[in-house]
Amino acid sequence: MRPAMLFVDVAGRYHSDIRVSHGPTTVDAKSIMQMTMLAATCGTTLKILAQGDDARQATDALRELVEVQMFHETPAKRPLGETKT
Repeated sequence: MRPAMLFVDVAGRYHSDIRVSHGPTTVDAKSIMQMTMLAATCGTTLKILAQGDDARQATDALRELVEVQMFHETPAKRPLGETKT
């Protein structure tokens, strides 16, 4: 469940409404309970949808987490997104 926790942590840094869908199921990306309901495993294709002022930054950070860092827990060379103010 650790990748879902990392995903929720990054999503929570943004004000935008962020949703993730897999098949017919769409959930709130900021809710660990809902994210685990996706039952996504390694190799699962997810669709990330975001609406709000920082939607682009949110989707870019989440894509980097999944595609570039592949949920590695080592510190990134640059921070994933910005902290909410």
